[in-house]
Amino acid sequence: MPNHSHRTLGFAACAGASTFWGMGFFFGKIALAEMSVGHMVFYRFFFAVLALLPIMLLHRPRLNKREWGWLLLCSFLGVPLQFLIQFQGLALTTVSHASLMVGTMPVILAVGATLWAKERLDRIGWLALAASSTGAALIVFGKKSHAAGGPTLVGDMLVVASLVIALFWVLLNKKLMKQHSALVITAYGLTVGWLMLCIWVPLQYGLPPVHGISVKAWLALAASGVLCTATSTMLWNWGMTQVPASQAGIFLNLEPLIGSLLGIGLLGETLGLTGWLGGAIILAAAAVLTTRSNAHIEDEHLIA
Repeated sequence: MPNHSHRTLGFAACAGASTFWGMGFFFGKIALAEMSVGHMVFYRFFFAVLALLPIMLLHRPRLNKREWGWLLLCSFLGVPLQFLIQFQGLALTTVSHASLMVGTMPVILAVGATLWAKERLDRIGWLALAASSTGAALIVFGKKSHAAGGPTLVGDMLVVASLVIALFWVLLNKKLMKQHSALVITAYGLTVGWLMLCIWVPLQYGLPPVHGISVKAWLALAASGVLCTATSTMLWNWGMTQVPASQAGIFLNLEPLIGSLLGIGLLGETLGLTGWLGGAIILAAAAVLTTRSNAHIEDEHLIA
């Protein structure tokens, strides 16, 4: 099992990943003002692959045929399927509702890790997860949304569907990283996913636009690719080799917190008392989970 210092660094990596992921909706909204969902996702992963190119040049994958099959499945789930569904859902609902749906991910992940990854979360862990999800709900209910359209059941359900897909992406990644470096799995997994987008996006949305895109949109796309995709996924995958998935999931609730703070500071939104209370609950739950809760894993062959 990872030692205590590795465990602390693992939690820090997961928190950093969730912080960057929390910026994704902000940058995505900027780009979506000038292009379709498919084109935005395509360019997001294009910039992510550029950032990961040095890793692929320095580290060759040593996967066997069966592992390549798992990587292909993982890439399909984690890139084109998850992201196209999630952002299509966002286009059909409000940012507040989408954020609320994302707030359910730690519970989904904890349940999934318990059922399929042989992890057992203790009572304190489950209480922390419940409290953190409550905090996420308080944030999105307390945030004043300026979305032009109202929420729809279809949009909300698409976001939830993308989170269930993300669960299997997380667990499959962890399976692969028992035998291979997190750097290799991240770099090649995202690259394979982007190659899938290269086939699907032109067929479904047309060729990605090159001209007529503002510098602001290009910068948002680059930031979403380098920070919110390449860096965040690398941090998350490495963190998952150090801590149980059921505990790491608590940090996914930092996403609505970060999104709300960006909305306040840069988009002129307001966060009421319930929103600030929700943020405090999320941070308190994370502290409790990482210091007092214990998750037991039957399969202890995690890599450092």
